[in-house]
Amino acid sequence: MLDGDILILRGSELSWLLEGREAEIIEVVHKAYEAHADGDSSLPFSNFLRFPGEPRNRIIALPAYLGKSFNVAGIKWVSSFPGNLEQGIDRASAVMVLNSTRTGRPQAILEGALISAKRTAASAALAAHVLQGDRRAEAAAFIGCGFINFQIARFLLTACPELNTFVVFDTDAQRAEHFRTSCQSEFPGVRVEVIGTIEEALARCPLVSFATTAIEPHIFDLSPCAPGSTILHVSLRDLSPELILANDNVVDDAEHICQANTSVHLAEQKVGHRDFIRCALADVLRGKMAPRRSAEGITIFSPFGLGILDIALAKLVFDMGIEQGQGTIISSFLPEPWAEKKEL
Repeated sequence: MLDGDILILRGSELSWLLEGREAEIIEVVHKAYEAHADGDSSLPFSNFLRFPGEPRNRIIALPAYLGKSFNVAGIKWVSSFPGNLEQGIDRASAVMVLNSTRTGRPQAILEGALISAKRTAASAALAAHVLQGDRRAEAAAFIGCGFINFQIARFLLTACPELNTFVVFDTDAQRAEHFRTSCQSEFPGVRVEVIGTIEEALARCPLVSFATTAIEPHIFDLSPCAPGSTILHVSLRDLSPELILANDNVVDDAEHICQANTSVHLAEQKVGHRDFIRCALADVLRGKMAPRRSAEGITIFSPFGLGILDIALAKLVFDMGIEQGQGTIISSFLPEPWAEKKEL
């Protein structure tokens, strides 16, 4: 590529490039967290565009810079319109732009929803692996049967190969059945069961992933959970602030998670401090975390979803696309430099 050219990567091309690379993607996420913990990043707060009278719909801008071996800057522009599901289209859609860290000029435009889903799943799987410690779960529950939890299921099987049973719940029975058949098709060695209540899911599985479209807490009791359970609170707004305060909390970034009325943010507003947050995931990865509140307690991982993960994975895909000749290069996308224009 020449300066001024832009690489366009479509969703189908991203899917092909990332096929079977779950372990590599988890490692990218791991390194991105560590670079951020070292301060080698720039991560402004996400900017939420909302629509009057439509509280469930939003479009979010996530700009970020990540240094070390990544040396990448960019932005994800991602929408969430849950009503899309009723029209037979995906809830989320996104586009990403990568910029040169030398000139600031755009270098690539990528389909972003797949990148977003896979970095979210890799983050959750990484957290499940390290937070469970020596307690290895053989069964995992999935609350919310959408694309995000399906990707989490895929990545969990890489990070936690001892898993052999999935228990799934969704308020839409048809969506739960689709999730079950998709898992059986993609993961033939795993037993998949649709159940009727969240309480049963909590009781049966020591590893639980919430990936719903909830905009306010609807879970007020975790007593069915087995001691030492791990909850991947990916959708961020399912659990009541009282549950957050009563249990052990690990986040991706305390500053970012305490905004936008996440359950952790509501808990902070309730007590006026963040002392209930034990540590960030990067601390756990490096063995620097504070001790657990209780060895038998429930650990809740609440990842706000950091833009550094999106651009880290986008950089991997961009490099692979160039190397393997994937995507479409638009030459001279940028205008001729004004200083070089000849006077008429």
